Amino acid sequence: MDLSYLLFLSSGLFLGWSLGANDAANIFGTAVGSKMVRFKFIAAVASVFVILGAVFGGSGTSATLENLGAIDALAGAFMVALSAALAVYMMIRTGITVSTSQAIVGAIIGWNLYAGRETDLSTLAQIVSTWTVCPLISGVVAIFLYLLSKKIQKCSSMHLLMRDQLTRIGLVLTAAVGAYALGANNIANVVGVFIQSCSFKELHFGDVLTLSPIQVLFLLGAIAISVGIFTYSHKVIRTVGNNLMRMSPTVALIIVLSQASVLLLFSSVSLHDWLAKSSLPTIPLVPVSSTQAVIGAILGIGLIKGGRNIRWGIIGKIVSGWILAPLMAMLICFICLFFLENVFNQTVYMH
Repeated sequence: MDLSYLLFLSSGLFLGWSLGANDAANIFGTAVGSKMVRFKFIAAVASVFVILGAVFGGSGTSATLENLGAIDALAGAFMVALSAALAVYMMIRTGITVSTSQAIVGAIIGWNLYAGRETDLSTLAQIVSTWTVCPLISGVVAIFLYLLSKKIQKCSSMHLLMRDQLTRIGLVLTAAVGAYALGANNIANVVGVFIQSCSFKELHFGDVLTLSPIQVLFLLGAIAISVGIFTYSHKVIRTVGNNLMRMSPTVALIIVLSQASVLLLFSSVSLHDWLAKSSLPTIPLVPVSSTQAVIGAILGIGLIKGGRNIRWGIIGKIVSGWILAPLMAMLICFICLFFLENVFNQTVYMH
């Protein structure tokens, strides 16, 4: 193992930490905000399943980012990941949850501009379209689940305490599913730019399990996400957890389940292949924003309840973060690539 590779990979691990700190709110912020689940317990559950999702389901979305920009130099990959991480971290410091997916796209475009490479506009259009489709699908799913839950509650004679207990269990299960979906869909954002220069070897766990070099890379990125969940996610959780809209535990469960469903849709290779074999329109394998999925679900439920409890000012701040994050990452990447190449004499792209 080349130590220089690990040094350059540190920016991807920092981005993973930022993603964990930012996107933990999307996995279980509603559960913690509704005071149904303790933070440390649900963070431990989410960490385990984020790793499982990244290692065993993360390959699908990585190819899409490679099509957007094939980062062919290790120092360039380092700066792309670092630029996205800095953009996300700056937004986290203000308490605004942002999209890591949008930040890494902005950073890749910054590298393309500096390296004089063309940005694949069809891939970019495919990715950008999901920024609109993702919250819409999540909102529709949330509305359906909300109406279904209301109907079940009317027909059920279950005791209130039993209902609360089942809701707690449901919140934990949906957080596990949401964490798996986050790892599978978003690990490409964290370390996808390092795939071409990956220098890991296969990792064997006896005769039971063997991880490929790319899976080892995904494992390290997922561990960084887990560290971010535990160390710095509290501030953002306060924003998403209960500040956007006051919510019951049942609504919190529906929101997490809606978000998980959308992320799984856009990261499932099996579903994509089955649709293709059936001559049906395929769902693109694209890293989508879990932040947008959660906001879409919250807005969907809020609107069907009349929209009176939605705090539009906070939503406006979050939407502004979605616009600023990719622009900030692109600008940081372009400027820092210049210094990295001309001051530190690093090869940031292959001439």
